[in-house]
Amino acid sequence: MSRLFRRLSTLLLCSLLVLGVWLTQPLSVQAAEIRNKVDDKIAETAGKVDLNNASVRRFQQYPGMYPTLAGKIVVGGPYNEVDDVLNLDLTERQKELFQKYKENFTVTDPEIALNEGFDRINDGQYR
Repeated sequence: MSRLFRRLSTLLLCSLLVLGVWLTQPLSVQAAEIRNKVDDKIAETAGKVDLNNASVRRFQQYPGMYPTLAGKIVVGGPYNEVDDVLNLDLTERQKELFQKYKENFTVTDPEIALNEGFDRINDGQYR
């Protein structure tokens, strides 16, 4: 019984020590550890739609782009710059639509966490 008590006491003390070290860190250090690549990528886009990492649904806010033109853009990447979209096989109307909303888009490096599987085509959000 005393052996079990010593082990539990040791485990409890070690846990308290780790918790104490963690709590004494500044909040900014703790927050930096919580962030992940997706958070950083979203912050990097400055509110614009990232053509290399956005799902088709992000284009719904631009009338006429969703789902056909949005699908072409998502599948046609990655892009080095926003104007690379115009190299896709687009109709004249689709080119006009893209030009109309072009200032709302940006391009950053593709992030695997945002591009794996079929999440860019169907992100599982339904009305």
